[in-house]
Order: sequence, then structure tokens, then C-alpha cells
Amino acid sequence: MPDIEHLFAFALLALGFVLTPGPNMIYLVSRSISQGPMAGLVSLAGVALGFVVYMVCAAFGITALLMAVPYTYDALRVGGALYLLYLGWQALRPGGRSPFQVRSLPKDSARKLFAMGFLTNLLNPKIAVMYLSLLPQFIDPGRGEVLAQSLVLGSVQIAVSISVNALIALLAGSVATMLAGRPTWQLVQRWLMGTVLVGLAVKLAVDGRKS
Repeated sequence: MPDIEHLFAFALLALGFVLTPGPNMIYLVSRSISQGPMAGLVSLAGVALGFVVYMVCAAFGITALLMAVPYTYDALRVGGALYLLYLGWQALRPGGRSPFQVRSLPKDSARKLFAMGFLTNLLNPKIAVMYLSLLPQFIDPGRGEVLAQSLVLGSVQIAVSISVNALIALLAGSVATMLAGRPTWQLVQRWLMGTVLVGLAVKLAVDGRKS
């Protein structure tokens, strides 16, 4: 089992990811605003299933990879830090777009909402990189079976993401209305998330030098 410090650090990383605008957030928010909070929650159920698929595949893949190539840790750490820097830049760069922009979309059935949420998550490169590059950095083979640690960490990420996304889906309409006339708040949102991601990237790079 991962220790409490690793679980907490990974939970913070998962929180930073879920709060960073990406395909999942944009899809959930757009559906919640155009079709109501329930549509957003149905879409979130599909997103959650995508997380489970990623978690299981990554857990077994990571187990085989680490047993075959122990030095993969360093490569994964560097790749993860670089990707966090990229996400931070996307949030901080001029002209960034808020996912809470109101758009008119046709209404979809519950089945289509679920399927689109699932496919949106499976095709989300941010989630793929998180599981393949960042999750292994929180695994310590000396603390037990790698597969079990991967599943525990993956479950933490899913719990954090579902909780935050559920709140986003329920509050999307109110947030969109509030931000519509407050461009300053949109700027603050982007800069806050970008700063968090850059800070996490620096921490990963520093920890890599110490190890």
C-alpha cells in the first residue's frame, strides 16, 4: 500500500488535473449548461467508466514495465514533469478560453450522453499521460505489490475526479452565468491552475534529482 504522504500528494495532483480545462471538463460543462445538470451527471458516468478502463490497463502495463525495466522511473518522471509544464503553459498563455462559455447544443439521449462521455475520456491524452507518466512516480516497489499500489492510486484519482466533476456538472449553469460578465475571474482561474501545475512540475523535477 502507498503511504499516506504519497496518497495525499497524488490526490493533490489528481485535483490539479481535474480542475485544469480539458476535453472531459469541456464536454461535461457544455452538456450541463445546454441540457441540464442531470445530463452532465449521465455524461460523467461514461467518463468514470473510461477512468476504470485506463486504471486497469495502466496498472497491469505499469507492473510489467517496472519489472522488466527498473530505470523507467527516471524517464517517466521527466516526461511527467514536462507534460505538467505544457499544461501549465496552456492555462497561462494569452487568449486562453474558459470552458464555461455558454453554447447552444442539440439535446442527446441518455445513452448517447453516456457513450460520448466514455469516448471523450478514452480519447483524452491528458488522462492517458497521467496514468502512464505520472502515476508510476508515486509507486514504491519496496512497499508491496506494484499492481495493488497502482489500483489504489487509480482509485484515488477516480474518486477525486468524479467528486469534482459532479460538483462542476451541478454548478456549471450558475458558474457560467457568473463568469459571463466577469472576465477577470476567468483570468484568475486560468492563472491559478497554471501556477499549480508549474509548481507540481518543479516538485517532480527536484524530487527526481534527489532520488
